[in-house]
Amino acid sequence: MDEQLNYGNDYKFIPMTSILSGVGKEITTDIYVLTIQVVNVCFVGDKNGWTLVDAGMPKSANTIIQEAENRFGPNTKPKAIVLTHGHFDHVGAVIELIKHWNVPVYAHELEIPYLTGQKKYPEADTSVEGGLVARMSFYFPNDPIHLGSHVQPLPKDGTIPNLSGWKWIPTPGHSPGHVSLFRDEDRALIVGDAFVTVKQESLFKVLVQEKEISGPPRYFTTNWNQARESVQKLSYLNPTIAVTGHGIPMTGEELKESLAKLAKEFDEIAKPKYGRYIHEYDN
Repeated sequence: MDEQLNYGNDYKFIPMTSILSGVGKEITTDIYVLTIQVVNVCFVGDKNGWTLVDAGMPKSANTIIQEAENRFGPNTKPKAIVLTHGHFDHVGAVIELIKHWNVPVYAHELEIPYLTGQKKYPEADTSVEGGLVARMSFYFPNDPIHLGSHVQPLPKDGTIPNLSGWKWIPTPGHSPGHVSLFRDEDRALIVGDAFVTVKQESLFKVLVQEKEISGPPRYFTTNWNQARESVQKLSYLNPTIAVTGHGIPMTGEELKESLAKLAKEFDEIAKPKYGRYIHEYDN
């Protein structure tokens, strides 16, 4: 652990939360979701072996570690950490977790530059409509973090190390290397931010966690053509369970109907009417 690990210069605690912060929920016997302020992390597996999907908000490592020990026992650690993407609210505690657990981190190869100090994400688009969170998104960190050799690219064959039965699916748009995780056996889907179940741009809806299917958070999404294709791809999988990066998990007919509608009417429901990135990849 001699390697220098560091967050970006703009990393900081974000004073924003929801009524579900700190609440965990068992979705299946081996999928457990914990809400940290406004974002979800997933514990996938059991006491015989588990994986953490995403790493929460800045300053949340102790909360994640404690929840893991409550669920799996003292001194437990995952086989690995899998990142759906590298935005600050999905990697906020990853360095502390690496130091505490000494486990590998996996992400899509296109996310690696943002996780090894090489490249920063585009600035948040504060001009998109939707609410106060969008307008205050200039405050959110977007500098790269540096995980060095602790982060590795996911295997090109779609498998996920130490997570049998699951595969990763490229779902870019919200970020270049965004991935979602899918299990054929029960058609469970861990979405990340390819779509969410709360209007993430609205401070009120985030606070009360009002459930409604929505596209990826608008202020950080830069390629809307890819984002549309990713939602359509996930809808085609016909998932029965969807755990999103933001919002309450959705299941059954509610999920089927809502996701089909989002895929069909993506531009009307998800894509902002104006903003700096909406036409960037049109040509």
